[in-house]
Amino acid sequence: MPASFASIKRGLDGHIGDGITVIAQAGRKRVTRRHGKLAETFHSVFVVDLDPTENSFERVSYSYVDLLTKSIELTFD
Repeated sequence: MPASFASIKRGLDGHIGDGITVIAQAGRKRVTRRHGKLAETFHSVFVVDLDPTENSFERVSYSYVDLLTKSIELTFD
């Protein structure tokens, strides 16, 4: 049975402030890896504060739909 948005949000709420790696599909055979900290969770999105030494921008947000469709993978440090 697929997970619901509420259950995904509850799971992420317990990891706010933890280190996270997001592996996202960026097109055909392209994958991006971003490291940072889980900053906030909202009703349908979550925000990751990125490591400034590795990225040119500070924050990125992802939708819970990205997790359901497996277009991103999360690993916690």
